[in-house]
Amino acid sequence: MGVMDIIRARRTIRFYEQRAIPVNDLRELVEAARLAPSGGNVQPLEYVVVHDEEVVSQTFPTLAWAGNVAPRRNPPEGKRPVAYVIVLINREVRSSGGEHDAAAAIENLLLAAWEKGIGGCWIGSVDRDEVRRILGIPDHRHIDSVVSLGYPAEQPVAEDTSESVAYYLDDGDTLHIPKRRLADILHENRYGTAARGG
Repeated sequence: MGVMDIIRARRTIRFYEQRAIPVNDLRELVEAARLAPSGGNVQPLEYVVVHDEEVVSQTFPTLAWAGNVAPRRNPPEGKRPVAYVIVLINREVRSSGGEHDAAAAIENLLLAAWEKGIGGCWIGSVDRDEVRRILGIPDHRHIDSVVSLGYPAEQPVAEDTSESVAYYLDDGDTLHIPKRRLADILHENRYGTAARGG
C-alpha cells in the first residue's frame, strides 16, 4: 500500500479488539513520530508508551471520547484501547509552542499504525493532571495529546460533503466522517481560482 492509499484509508478508531500490540510495533510507531519535521529542528517531543494492562486501565477514565456521538462511541468494556502513546513537549527544550511538532509527529504515528493494521484516536480532551499523576510525568513536560491504539473493531467510512462536517452514526451503528470536497477547498495560483480539469 502506498502512502496516499494509507492516507485515504485511515480513519479514527475508537473501538478495539482486545489483543495486545507487540511492543516492538509500538516502538516503531514512536520511531515514525520521532522522524517527523520539527520547527528549527529543536525536537522538543518525548513519548510515554503505555501497554501494561493495569496502567492502560488507569489511563482510560482520564480521556473524553467523540463528543458528537457520545455516549454511543465511548468505548465499552471489551472494546477499549490496549495501548496509548502520550505525547509530551519538553518545556526545558522549548518553553512555549511545540504543538506543530506534536501534530506532525502524531500524524506520522497514526499513518504508520494504519500500515500495520493498528487503529488509533488522537485525543486532546485529557485530564492532564491525572495522567501526570498516574504516569509520573514531571511538571516541565507538557502533555500535548494522548493517542489511543488497538486493532480496529469498527469500520468508519469517510464521505465527501459540501454541507455539514459533523460526524454521525447511522442506524447500523457505522460511524460516518464527512470530509469537505477537494473542489470546495482547493484554489490554484490565486485564492478564488478553482482548479481546472482533472
